[in-house]
Amino acid sequence: QTQLVESGGGLVQAGGSLRLSCSASGSTFDDYVIGWFRQAPGKEREGVSGLANSDGSTYYADSVKGRFTMSRDNTRTTVYLQMNSLKPEDTAVYYCATDPRLRYVSFDPLDYHCWGQGTQVTVSS
Repeated sequence: QTQLVESGGGLVQAGGSLRLSCSASGSTFDDYVIGWFRQAPGKEREGVSGLANSDGSTYYADSVKGRFTMSRDNTRTTVYLQMNSLKPEDTAVYYCATDPRLRYVSFDPLDYHCWGQGTQVTVSS
């Protein structure tokens, strides 16, 4: 089973940038769908971005569109989430997730059964 490891979180001031990475340990993402999710304290986990490795298409939640960019490396072992113009409301634990059964990008966390441990992103005002 694919194991996911996130990194790149941290503390940044509003307007700043961070780049998160999600690596597939011991395997590749092949043609899997990869999703980035986040969960703030007291809130439900929400989908932020998704990438369909089959064709490289990316999708974004309205709240991050134009500020976040998801990409992958050529080896299909790592995906990235470049986060620009960060806002305090972006503060959350960010997770990457995948599921080999998915054939389309979904923002429903229940559709994913393989998750990383999460990385904290804190944006100060």
